[in-house]
Amino acid sequence: MVMEKYQSEQKNKSSYSNFRSFWDWTGQSMPSFFDAPSTRYYFECERILLDKYFPNLRGKKLFKTDLWDEAKSTQILKWAADQGAEVYGLDISFPIVQETKKLFRHSKEKYGIIVSDLRCIAFTDESFDCIYSMGTIEHFRESFHALKECFRVLRKGGIAIIGVPNKYDPFLRPAMVSFLYRLGLYAYGYEKSFSMRMLERMLREVGFRILDRTGILFMPGVLRMADLFIHVNWPKATVLTAPLISPFSYLYKKYPFLRRHGYLIACVVQKP
Repeated sequence: MVMEKYQSEQKNKSSYSNFRSFWDWTGQSMPSFFDAPSTRYYFECERILLDKYFPNLRGKKLFKTDLWDEAKSTQILKWAADQGAEVYGLDISFPIVQETKKLFRHSKEKYGIIVSDLRCIAFTDESFDCIYSMGTIEHFRESFHALKECFRVLRKGGIAIIGVPNKYDPFLRPAMVSFLYRLGLYAYGYEKSFSMRMLERMLREVGFRILDRTGILFMPGVLRMADLFIHVNWPKATVLTAPLISPFSYLYKKYPFLRRHGYLIACVVQKP
């Protein structure tokens, strides 16, 4: 019995080490996608979300569950800091945290950026007024435990936006991701997709109250990938992808119901 417990603990330690090593390597090797046309659209979607559900950020403590976007993409947490929020975030990848700290080194607002695991958040109970988690919990199998941790660190009455890949994306992104993952060609490792019903059920089981349903990035995943590839390798050639992305940006703003069909769906929740 003792040996079985020891072997289980060693297996867990090995799994955690491999997981962290993967994201350390990814954080070091992946180029920045900031200012790609699809990233500008991504940022626009996120800004609309935060404007609507976190309308007055000044003086609020906002926690983000990973820092990939700050190091490589939309830098939405920096935008929130510019609105007057006290911003906090974690990432399991040391290189990603280091890149993010460079982004905030001249910030006048209070911030806290740490290396930590979302499944065991290194912050005390009820530390934050708001939580923004977009595309984090799907990268490990303990999604439910990560949500419990989010619930723990959110203050009573606090609001969270929790987003995950859309299982029923009309542009079939989950099928594309699964195919690439099986071939060892998907750069972001393990990734699970969820229906809105699955996401809601988990959030309710944790203890959250559902306030609204929404999403971001209503566009074909293959177009996003193509745009990023072109941005990295031939930046000037994104004049070809930008006109293809513009209609989806227009539709996202014009028809809010389409947001629930983005390749990331989200629930807005409150801790009672």
